[in-house]
Parts: sequence; C-alpha cells; structure tokens
Amino acid sequence: MRDYKKYDVWKISHELVKEIYIISESFPKSELFGLTSQIRRAAVSIPTNIAEGCGRSTDKEFARFIEISIGSTNETEYLLLLSCDLGFTSKDTIRKLNATLNLIRQKLIQLRKKLLNNN
Repeated sequence: MRDYKKYDVWKISHELVKEIYIISESFPKSELFGLTSQIRRAAVSIPTNIAEGCGRSTDKEFARFIEISIGSTNETEYLLLLSCDLGFTSKDTIRKLNATLNLIRQKLIQLRKKLLNNN
C-alpha cells in the first residue's frame, strides 16, 4: 500500500485546504451552508481522493481517484472565482490560490499519466 503523505501533490493540496478554510472563515454567515461549505468540500476532496486512491490495489484504480482529484481542483478553482466575483475574496488572493491549484492540477495529471502508463 502506498503512503499518501509521501506525495508532494498531497502535501501541497493539504496546505491549500488549510488556506481555503482560513479564507472562507470570513465569508458571510449566510453562506455557511452554501458557498463556504461547497468550497471547503471541493478543496478537501483533492487530498482526500489522493489518500483514498493510495489504498487501492492497482495503478488503474489509483488513477481513477486522481481523476476525481483533478475534477475537484477544477471545482475549487471555479468556486474561488465565484467568491471573488461576489466580493468575498480579493483578486490577489485568487491569483495566489490559482497558482497553487495550477501546480496541483499539473502534478495530478503527471501522476495519472504515470499510473496509466504502468499498465
């Protein structure tokens, strides 16, 4: 079984989740069960699916969980854009987080490709 904590992409996405939690803390209370909850779930899904995939027995199964993480990366990116458009976050914050999301996405795509090439 793989150790998810050894993957750089897991480490980076775990740090992103902590940042998302801090940023979303300042969202309006009326968004607690809306955007705040959704952006947190989307961000948490990235490292969670990496961790869950590490518990799978084949590279193909692991690659499927990496694909889900990629989708969650895209969802998080959109929800950050929405939060900015609604005035809940600044463009500077979004730029920084988008750079991190792009790095995560790139690493996930590389990992998925590597896993699928092993079959």
